[in-house]
Amino acid sequence: MCANVFGVLKSLFGKPFDGGKRMDHGGPQQQQQQQQHPMEQQQPYHPQHPAMMRLYEVHKEVTSLGPQVCTFSGLQHDRDYKRLERELTRLLLDVDQVDTEGKPELQGARKRAAQEVEGLLRYLEENATHPSRAAIEELSNEARQLVDDRVVAPQRSGGVAEINDELVDALQVIVLRLTQVKTEGRVPLRKARYRALTRMCAVQDVIESRTEQQTLSLPLPGDTHEAVYRINQVMVKVSVACGQLVALLMGLSGRDSCAHLSRILTEMEVELDALDVSGNAAIRNYRKQVVEEINGLLKHLELEGEGEDTRRYDLGQNNSIREIEAVRAHVSHLREGVLRHCVMGDLSSGPKAELQSLLIHLDQVDTAKNPCIREARRRAVVEVQAIITFLDLREALARRQPGPSEHPAHRAVWLVLGSLSDLQAQALSFDGKRVDKSYILLEELLTKQLLTLDAVDPQGDETTKMARKQAVKFAQNILNYLDMKTDEWEY
Repeated sequence: MCANVFGVLKSLFGKPFDGGKRMDHGGPQQQQQQQQHPMEQQQPYHPQHPAMMRLYEVHKEVTSLGPQVCTFSGLQHDRDYKRLERELTRLLLDVDQVDTEGKPELQGARKRAAQEVEGLLRYLEENATHPSRAAIEELSNEARQLVDDRVVAPQRSGGVAEINDELVDALQVIVLRLTQVKTEGRVPLRKARYRALTRMCAVQDVIESRTEQQTLSLPLPGDTHEAVYRINQVMVKVSVACGQLVALLMGLSGRDSCAHLSRILTEMEVELDALDVSGNAAIRNYRKQVVEEINGLLKHLELEGEGEDTRRYDLGQNNSIREIEAVRAHVSHLREGVLRHCVMGDLSSGPKAELQSLLIHLDQVDTAKNPCIREARRRAVVEVQAIITFLDLREALARRQPGPSEHPAHRAVWLVLGSLSDLQAQALSFDGKRVDKSYILLEELLTKQLLTLDAVDPQGDETTKMARKQAVKFAQNILNYLDMKTDEWEY
């Protein structure tokens, strides 16, 4: 909607204003035509007409509010939502009170102006109440509760925060679920998801740094040097500051602010810088480690305004995403060639070496610890690996030369693998949705092959056991790949 907001505005107000400039001009022939066809030759009203002047004022206010509405990423109870809703409602009332004097052209301009304001109101409400926005908020609340129970609340009560790998893993699960929330390309939803992700990932980084600190003993005892004692005191303050930062990032702090915490951390740095370490390399190194930790916390404080820049949450403009998309486009081209050659029975031109080089390329893509970029890269890797495993199986089937003494169960497994190879070719070329009949049929056929493998009795033959296990994994990987292609994920 936002893409054409101002185009619509132009169509609403451009015609009356432009037409009014020529209202008093025209020759005798034109005046005669006006007398003969008064309805067809009706002139637009002059811009100075009171009704048009008021509609123009509304136009200017809508032009100002439009970008704010189009990028608002909050909820209905937020202060900015209520402000925008209030101002748009006022504009709607103003438009309704414009006196059109019963003139059709003024009535049309007023109607179109009202429709535009109503459109912005609908867009504002739709995004604030969208199911995906509710899902983002639900996951954010889940993360807040987790961090509050384990970190913030214990520190406030004078206890010790439960910072451990279990907490990091629990947060990671929430982050991954958040990356799966659909935004339908809507800027407000993209922005809300990005802001939630950046904060959760920042909290993860802080917590992970604290788990590393817990596993390290102090490099020097406090009585070694006066400077060490003072550095240890700063370390205690840093630990408290970590809890305050986590509370700020997760919206659990009603008193502190990023600016206040930034001042405290900067004062710690100044205090450390003033210490006389007397040329002691060990103490100097210890101080350096503490300063680096403080700098890490200061870096996360910059997230206060994170997400306002469209380039950050619109990952379609991200260089890493562009790089991944370029690889995916190349993989798509290679996949088409592989499937075409396999239909002709030609496996000699399989581009395995090129596919392997693409895996190396993807591994070098900088994700900047952004979970959405990581997931985009993971999916590209899965696409490449699917083609490689398909080629590997095709080659194995072509080379297979069963002997007369081959175990019947082993032969049965290879028959299933042959069927799975054909089904994987269909999965690789599939480009539809889960509701499609072709998807349902393909899923049923893959499940049937799994049941066939389950019915194979190895009769104690270890080779058959291993082959069946690999075949089951292969079938499951095809199902997972098919699910990935159809889950409508977006970065």
